[in-house]
Amino acid sequence: MHFESPSKTIFYQIEKAIKQYRTMAQVNLNQLGYNVTINQILLMIQIQQQSDISQVELANLLFKDVASVTRMIELLVRENLVQRAENKIDRRKKDLKITKKGGELLNKAIPVISKNRATAQKNMSEDELQTLFKLLNKIIINTSKK
Repeated sequence: MHFESPSKTIFYQIEKAIKQYRTMAQVNLNQLGYNVTINQILLMIQIQQQSDISQVELANLLFKDVASVTRMIELLVRENLVQRAENKIDRRKKDLKITKKGGELLNKAIPVISKNRATAQKNMSEDELQTLFKLLNKIIINTSKK
């Protein structure tokens, strides 16, 4: 039986590409002068786009567990970037809202994120991007719970 070295697999390359991208993205985000992570910014974007999103939904979107998302939200609340309030209908739920300071941060961060994405996808045609997207989706489908 032939077993390919892990470093010679597409999964190694995917992981390496993701880590390299996240490192570049964090360095660029740090230049804004805020003490936030890429994941915190992504969480804030989701809150801004979906005001009624639950912490469970946030965890699923960010590939995190609920406890991690709760800690991230707590840090963002302490930094006055996100406001958390008890839901008036369901006291078990929390309503999340981006603060004015958080909105200012997002206004600065979103162009940085767009530039990061453009940098990472430089010299890739639209056809290549669509092919890559389709292939990655096949891996997702092949490895999803049935």
